[in-house]
Amino acid sequence: MKHLSLIPALLATAFAQGAPVGYEIDPTHTYPSFEADHMGLSYWRGKLNKSAGRIVYDKADGTGSVEVTMDLASIDFGLDAMNAWARGKDFFNLGQNPASARFTGRFDGVSGGVPNRLVGELTLNGRSKPMTLAIHQLKCMPHPLLKRDWCGADASGTFNREDFGLTAGKDYGFKMDVGLRIQVEAIAKE
Repeated sequence: MKHLSLIPALLATAFAQGAPVGYEIDPTHTYPSFEADHMGLSYWRGKLNKSAGRIVYDKADGTGSVEVTMDLASIDFGLDAMNAWARGKDFFNLGQNPASARFTGRFDGVSGGVPNRLVGELTLNGRSKPMTLAIHQLKCMPHPLLKRDWCGADASGTFNREDFGLTAGKDYGFKMDVGLRIQVEAIAKE
């Protein structure tokens, strides 16, 4: 009879492990980055220093959703003049256009219980377009200090900036494709 009293506790534990969990993105460990062509000569690389968002993830079946909001005013090429130009009237025009970009998507392509892509959409410059990100790495573990579930991932994809009305440099031979990479860490909500 003693063993029967353990059944509810075991079932509750099994159910909790299979339920979707909500996570808040850790902005101190999440820096979306990008690379864009410079007239076919080289690539400009940069990152967005401020981001936020949430993830819902069910580790039992690899399903869930992602929302990452990126602050365009925090763009960082490592060159102050380039940062100011990107925020200014010739590119993002943050004085008149939305000051953030957002990727929203759902986990897809589950293999071995782990998704291998995010299917969703990118919203940039007031326009939304479909976008798929390949997931290169996804891992969850207990956070050593906070004692809550902690997940990290690395995903990337490519978009055409002309689709978002961002054509600066096209007449000079700049390619319009931009690589977007989202490295993210998120902590389970309390």
